[in-house]
Amino acid sequence: MNKFVKQTLLATAVTAAMVSTASAKELVMVSWGGAYTASQQKAYHEPYMANNPGVTIINDDSGSGALAKLRAMKEAGNVTWDLIDMTGSAAMTACEEGLAEEIDHDKVLANAPDGTPASVDFGDLIISPCFVPQIVYSTTFGYRTDKVGSNPPTSINDVFDLEKYPGKRSLEKRAVNNMEWALLADGVPSDKVYDVLATDAGVKRAFAKLDTIKDSVVWWEKGAQTPQLLADGEIVMGSTYNGRLFSLIVEEKQPVAMMWDWQVFDLDGWIVPKGTKNKAEVMKYLKFATDTQRLADQSKYISYGPARASSAPLVGKHATLGIDMAPHMPTAPANSKNTLLYNIEFWADNTDDLNEKFYAWLAN
Repeated sequence: MNKFVKQTLLATAVTAAMVSTASAKELVMVSWGGAYTASQQKAYHEPYMANNPGVTIINDDSGSGALAKLRAMKEAGNVTWDLIDMTGSAAMTACEEGLAEEIDHDKVLANAPDGTPASVDFGDLIISPCFVPQIVYSTTFGYRTDKVGSNPPTSINDVFDLEKYPGKRSLEKRAVNNMEWALLADGVPSDKVYDVLATDAGVKRAFAKLDTIKDSVVWWEKGAQTPQLLADGEIVMGSTYNGRLFSLIVEEKQPVAMMWDWQVFDLDGWIVPKGTKNKAEVMKYLKFATDTQRLADQSKYISYGPARASSAPLVGKHATLGIDMAPHMPTAPANSKNTLLYNIEFWADNTDDLNEKFYAWLAN
């Protein structure tokens, strides 16, 4: 091989490497960590990267503080995230504050297999023009079966009964859900909870009920904390997302059971932050990751209900355990006798105010 040919081949190789490097993309996906991010990795991220070798997806577990961090990024003019998994109310706030891109759902997202447009398939779960629904989940309670004897807790009232069930509880370190549960346990009818919570007297009533267990509460900020506290036997019962408890009970086989009474239903989904440098690739990913099959695939790894109507019939068996996942969904009839639908509009309007009051109460 003469010198000219060698130089030509070397130049070609260098050029190819430069093109490959230039075309490679890193997408930073913000989510909640633990079993939930693992389910996204298996159902969405890995298949997408397999189909798009030039794309690398990086998981960032900043979901619990995403809204505040996104505000800071916008103010600094340096948005480093490409896609954010948010609750419905947080997504509404992000949209209203101009932090998220508006999505033309029928243009960006895939139709259902029968041709039904995405906007129809997702239906009322599209609660904001910036929000792409992903799952229906619930926040509920798990308890240690070896610490409650032959009389396990069955009611939200049991969470507040330290005499009947002595020991530590865990609750999320924010107003959301805790205020509703306190009012329910104090006798407020479920259809009046948000009317009561909208008043100063109702807020005081909720805090008064929380006062009765305040000294016995371990406060958590990430969904993985309650499962770990339960596994370690540090608490008797605690709140967290139903999918985290499923993983703890079914996959890890810990001595824990689910208490479904007054589980709070909520939505979770994607927003595209304004300022992402990979908008075109993100939109391509969204179309793939939220199609009918992909949303159904996530339920193979975690017990959250897919947000598309066309995905529900495709919910099948757990990917490794082979068990039927339908009975483990929060929407299963046996699990949803007493449920509270999270009031997205109420919390979009009142989160900051009630959290401020909650943290002040916590500090006293």
